[in-house]
Amino acid sequence: MNEMLLSFVVIFPMIAGICVPWIPWKKRAHMLVFLETAVLINSALMWILLFYRPAGGVTLFHFTGNLTIAFELDGLGSVFAGLVSFLWPLATLYSFEYMTKEENEKLFFMFYTITYGVTLGIALADNILTMYCFYELLTLVTVPLVMHTLTREAILASRKYMYYSIGGAAFAFIGMIFIIIYGTTTDFVLGGVLDPKKIADMGNILLIVYVFTFFGFGVKAAICPFNSWLPQAGVAPTPVTALLHAVAVVKSGAFAIMRVTYYSFGTEFLRGSFAQYLLMAVVMFTIVYGCSMALKETHLKRRLAYSTISNLSYILFGAVLMTPLGLAAALSHMVFHAFMKICSFFCAGAIMHQTDRHYIHELDGFGRKMPKVFAIFTVSALALMGVPGLCGFISKWNLVVAAIDSKNVLSFFGAGCLLISALLTAMYMLTIVIRAYFPGEGFDYESISDVKDPNWMMIVPLVIFVAGMFIFGLHSAPFVDLFLRIAQGQF
Repeated sequence: MNEMLLSFVVIFPMIAGICVPWIPWKKRAHMLVFLETAVLINSALMWILLFYRPAGGVTLFHFTGNLTIAFELDGLGSVFAGLVSFLWPLATLYSFEYMTKEENEKLFFMFYTITYGVTLGIALADNILTMYCFYELLTLVTVPLVMHTLTREAILASRKYMYYSIGGAAFAFIGMIFIIIYGTTTDFVLGGVLDPKKIADMGNILLIVYVFTFFGFGVKAAICPFNSWLPQAGVAPTPVTALLHAVAVVKSGAFAIMRVTYYSFGTEFLRGSFAQYLLMAVVMFTIVYGCSMALKETHLKRRLAYSTISNLSYILFGAVLMTPLGLAAALSHMVFHAFMKICSFFCAGAIMHQTDRHYIHELDGFGRKMPKVFAIFTVSALALMGVPGLCGFISKWNLVVAAIDSKNVLSFFGAGCLLISALLTAMYMLTIVIRAYFPGEGFDYESISDVKDPNWMMIVPLVIFVAGMFIFGLHSAPFVDLFLRIAQGQF
């Protein structure tokens, strides 16, 4: 029974989303209740699977040989699936209020809900072919969300996002073919599946293929030099950008890289090679580059987008350490960053929804007029900086410990990049907070008399995200222990 639920939680949101434009809703409220109920039911079923994990998997299609579309729930997939299924109902609730000022709601919610199922398809993929197919499908269902407003900027952003994603998938496709040919199986197996008898003198070629695969999946993780699509995609409605930048798309890229590194090519084959050192250098550069660009950016959502570019490479840095501690640290930052970044993006969306202000210099004095939103934004800023007591400190500490423990010379420079990034993060996040609370002597608050906090639909998800940041920050041991057990193959 539980095996069948694996396919149901993927397919059900897709069917529910497709139904939205075709049902003749008498009231908008009826549609919203349907959507939230469908998402909550799916999340509840996903969490039942997490607590009562099925012993086996389920195959939907069998093509030829060992090529199948199949789902199975392992430790790594549990983390991603749990994260997605927890955040999606909250993001859906938030979007109800945000979309009151947008057009074409039915189409928006159709693709928004379908994306939920597709993302779970990536998380639950049993093999590289299944993950690749849903990875490509994720691009197709999120392009309409990026171009939702149909402005010139939105259309150009969606084109760039589509070109980059499809181009990246072409590189990832090369990696998939080599795994099919030179692997013992297409399934994900911790330690890798490459057949020593087959690879023989193909070692260097396979390392080059791994680099291509890394960059292919890394496009969605916004790794340099393939990251320009992410800030540009900020023209989409905030519920979309929050999921693009915090949960679905970018985390799918990071998750796919963990899969192919630890479960397909294998760290024993990759560790100490030129491929590892090359990718570590690129990841370290991206960490500092993203923070530097965020510091100079004056548009609120684009500043947060550059911050995402940097933080995603935190995750990738942990992954390319190619040690159990590195993978555990990568998982911790993948989860904790999702809470921090979706919270900061939703705060930015609340500001834009309430005031139609988009630039940081326009936020002077907002701290007094939007006390709830800016109190929550301040907590997310402190968490992103890595202040002790909040989850950002835990994941960054884990990354530094893993870097030092790896005894890789380049990883010491990576730890330095993390420290530089923490300083730059403090500068670009606190700038926003200080302007909001301390606009300057003689500031005319009457000029922003129309500014106020949004309603409960936006505030409730934000409060839950803040609670998560404190829980992960003050009581992180069970979560970090779980991530380490997963990295060691004990869960």
